[in-house]
Order: sequence, then C-alpha cells, then structure tokens
Amino acid sequence: MFPSGRRAHILVVVGLIFLAGCSGAVPGDPTASDTEPETSPTVEPQPANGTLEVHYINVGQSVSTLIIGPDGDTMLVDTGHYNDDGEYVLEYLQARDITRIDHLVTSHNDADHIGGNAAIIEYFETEADGIGAIYDPGIAASTQTYEEYLDAVETHDVTLYETREGDTIDFGTTDIAVLGPPDPYLENRARNENSIVLNITHGETSFLLSGDAEDDQEAYLVDTYGNQLESTVLKAGHHGSSSSSSEPFVDTVAPQTVVISSAYDSQYGHPTETVLQRFADRSIPAFWTATHGNTIFVSNGTAVSAQTQQAAPTAPTALREGSAIPPGTTGEVTERLLFTSSGTTTVDTDDTESSDSSDEETTTADGSATNFEIADINADAEGDDRENLNDEYVTFENTGEQPLDISGWTLEDAADHSYRFPEGTTVDPQATITVRTGSGTNTDTDLYWGSGSPIWNNGGDTVIVQTADGTTVLEETY
Repeated sequence: MFPSGRRAHILVVVGLIFLAGCSGAVPGDPTASDTEPETSPTVEPQPANGTLEVHYINVGQSVSTLIIGPDGDTMLVDTGHYNDDGEYVLEYLQARDITRIDHLVTSHNDADHIGGNAAIIEYFETEADGIGAIYDPGIAASTQTYEEYLDAVETHDVTLYETREGDTIDFGTTDIAVLGPPDPYLENRARNENSIVLNITHGETSFLLSGDAEDDQEAYLVDTYGNQLESTVLKAGHHGSSSSSSEPFVDTVAPQTVVISSAYDSQYGHPTETVLQRFADRSIPAFWTATHGNTIFVSNGTAVSAQTQQAAPTAPTALREGSAIPPGTTGEVTERLLFTSSGTTTVDTDDTESSDSSDEETTTADGSATNFEIADINADAEGDDRENLNDEYVTFENTGEQPLDISGWTLEDAADHSYRFPEGTTVDPQATITVRTGSGTNTDTDLYWGSGSPIWNNGGDTVIVQTADGTTVLEETY
C-alpha cells in the first residue's frame, strides 16, 4: 500500500485505486470499480493478426520495455534508472514517434525501475497525447524518486491502478495477463518479491516479464501456474542476479531465448556467472542489452524475430566477449535469430562481428540441417588414456561445398567440459579437423583441448557442438 501520509492524497487524485485494481477493464471506464477481476490469466492461443513488437531498451543498470501491439496500442514497463531521469527512455520513444503511452506499468517501486516515471508522465501529459493509465503493485518506497513519481501522478491526474494477480490489461488482440504479485503479498511485502509479472501472448508466441522477482515469487509462480508459464522469450529476473532465474523457474518457463538488461560494468556483477551457466546448460541463447544494445523481438504469432543494434555472442557464457554499447547509442537494428516452433534459425548478415557461417544452413535445436558432422570418435586411447591424451579425439568434417568458419564455436560433452574453437578456425569443403584432448600446437587439421585428464567416456558420451550464439548444430551420442 501507499504510505499513510500519501494514501488519502492519492485516492483523491486517482479514485478507487485500492478497490478497482485493473480488473480487466479499460482504464478510465467509469464502471471499473464494479468489475470483478478475471481469475483465469491464461487463454488458448488464438490466430494472430499483425505483429507484436517488444523492445528491450538499453538503459544500463536498469530496465525498460516498450510493447507495441498490432493495432498500435502501447505499453511501457519501467522507465530506467533514477540517475538519468528517464532520458534514455524518453529519447527512444521520441525517436520512434511514440506520442501516447496507453499503459504505463511499474513492475515495482525501486528507483532503478521508476527513475523516469516522473519525466515520462510530465512529457506525455504536457507535450504529447497523454498516458492512459498507470499500473502499480502498491508497495511504497521511501525515496525521492518515488515521491516525484507520485507528485507527477497527482499533478496530471493520471489514473493509477493497484494491480495484482488475476487482473488483465486490455491490449487489443494481444492477451496480457497479470500473474503477480499475489494477494496477500509475499515475504513481508518485499518489493522485488512482489513485482508485477506479465504474461504476454500473441498467437502461438509469448513473452514473460518478471520484474525483479526472486526465488520466493518464482517458486510461487511455478507452483501456481506450472507449464502455463512456458514462453518464447523470458526477461531474466533482477538484471541477471543469481537470486532470480532459478533452475526450477527456467525449466518451467522453458524459453527459447532470454534477454538480460544490466550495465556492462555492473557493480553488482550482473549478469552473474551462475545464471549464465544455467542458461548455457539448457542451450538457451541470451541477449544482453549491454553488448547487443537495443533489442527488439517481433512476433507474427508463429515466429519471433530477434533484432539487435550490434552483433555479439549469444552463447550465455560468452556474453562478456561482446563489445560494450553505451546506453543512448542510436542506430538501426538487424535481425540475428529467428525462433519458430521447429527450432532456431541463425540469420545471415553482412555484419563482420556475426559468428554465423556464410554457408551454414538453418540450424535447429535437434542439430539437423548442418554441414558440420562427426567423422570419427576415438574415446578409448591406446594404452592408459591418462598417459595418451592426444590419442583421444573427435574428428569433424565439413560436408558442404563452401569453407565453414567455426570461430568461437564450442565443443562439449555430457559432463559440461567445454572447448572453444580458436578465432580464425575454418574448415574447407570436404576437409576434416580433429580436436585432441591433450596439449600441442594447433594446425589447420589438428587442435588441442589442453586438458590434463580424459574427456570422452570410453563407455559412451554425448558430443555437443554449438555456434558462438549458443545455437546447437550437432548433438550425437555414441
């Protein structure tokens, strides 16, 4: 709830905030307070008309997400950090000719999520076409940023709804369900654990925005919704903190990709290596606003196109190998990956930073349709494996008709031992390249893992090869 000193003041401004909720009603509907919340937040996917755009804006150690519906409806979820007063978000909206925010959602009232609320409200209410309504979980913060936000709501008489689990937000043909926070609040009203959680469904595709939800709220969501959480795209909770994106949660959501919003040099170490490894273990490609820049997902209802300002690795554990792109950097986006029900396609571009091979066919989750194949596996080296490591090897062949650049690709076994192919590694058509377990000097035909102990189990193992963006191109068990 809002603090007692402000609560009555806000009630005068925005009406029955604590009784209305959003209740599935159109903001401003005079009968909204009489409408019962819809208790079922999920619906069967319907054929989609038009495209849905979800923009993850590069705002450094913060987050802001713009959603544009097929009919032009707009939603802004969070507004960036208090230290830039919403500057990056406002510039982004202006550059895209956004003249009205139909729905402004505050995931929770931490200053790194509401930093631009006051400025956004001021601009759209005085220089543009206004804000339809604001949605807030109703837990106050004792910060100047929060006070400025409430002052802007009062000054411009913007409708404000306390928003909880079971509510829905009218967004045309796209379904938006509110999955959190629950009633009663979790963990003694902790703001992170009571973030507004949105499930956005467009046709057969879906997006899950979980604010800064941590382990308690994630556990609640898993227990309450189960496989209804399954989503095409997941925004990593709490900027990639290890307190979020738990293994049960990620396994239940089962995303095809994940996007992380945090600073390149985050003082908190976001995203943490623990979380990145969780995604890597599940072969989930990741986009990081700090290296990919503004990241836009475009859904036509059956497929989702991932578009970024800058090419950078999407293999989770390789994210930091990408170059930093400062918040506020302008520039167009380029399609990088395409997610469909049958798998992930790497999109060829002319960007020299892209890790994709010019001759690589569509790559799918089951490893089909690739020119990179296993020619030979020798898991049982002659004599003592530990003393003859270079006789333990895997040989690969390029079966295509063009050279295949495998720079930055990874080779793994079932126990998560990992080897990265060096930069400049190219396999000619019909040629082979062998990765030997021990140490030596790399050549055009032989590479050395550098391991001090055997990798490949004599009794059987799995050979996994992924591109630098995390797409699995080969997975074979012997």
